[in-house]
Amino acid sequence: MSKRRYVARGVPGGYRIWDNKGRRWWGDLYELCPDELTAELNGGADPDKITALMKRYRALKR
Repeated sequence: MSKRRYVARGVPGGYRIWDNKGRRWWGDLYELCPDELTAELNGGADPDKITALMKRYRALKR
């Protein structure tokens, strides 16, 4: 199994997505773990679906 490029990591205040290849944070701070978003980034990477998931996770509150 290959190493995933994007992983969600816990940071103070929520979660951020870490880009293993670029070695930097990707996207915004999310309060809930963005599992579907990281799966899409590592999988098909459809831009419309990624945008919709980003908006959804940004709007979710604990």
